[in-house]
Amino acid sequence: MRCRRKSNLSATPCLERVKALESDGFITGYSANLSAAQLGLNLTVFIEILLDRTSEEAFQSFRSAVLKIPQIQACHMVAGGFDYLLKVRVPDMAAYRSFLGDVLSKVPGIRETHSYPVMEEVKDSSTINLEHLRP
Repeated sequence: MRCRRKSNLSATPCLERVKALESDGFITGYSANLSAAQLGLNLTVFIEILLDRTSEEAFQSFRSAVLKIPQIQACHMVAGGFDYLLKVRVPDMAAYRSFLGDVLSKVPGIRETHSYPVMEEVKDSSTINLEHLRP
């Protein structure tokens, strides 16, 4: 266990520290890192979404629809020239074309999209590295 090696704590105090971090909300869950390539999800596309209006009702409607779409791995509301940035994983460009026409086009309130297929993944991490915060 990494906690024991880095902190020189025995198993019980280490587990107590982890449980405290969970109850304080620092640890929000556990997950496995799956290989998209092994799963046949070889194409990642980032999509800028511009809504037809910016009201709380439009945001809620969009949010509700996005949460139901399994191909969307991440969705962020952003400030700037568009409203949302999506990260989508699909098998290939043909599957992405189907996703655009059969799925995304049916999401209410979308006025415009811009797609950016990924050519090379340089860095993709779900961890939060804290090394830069050390004095």
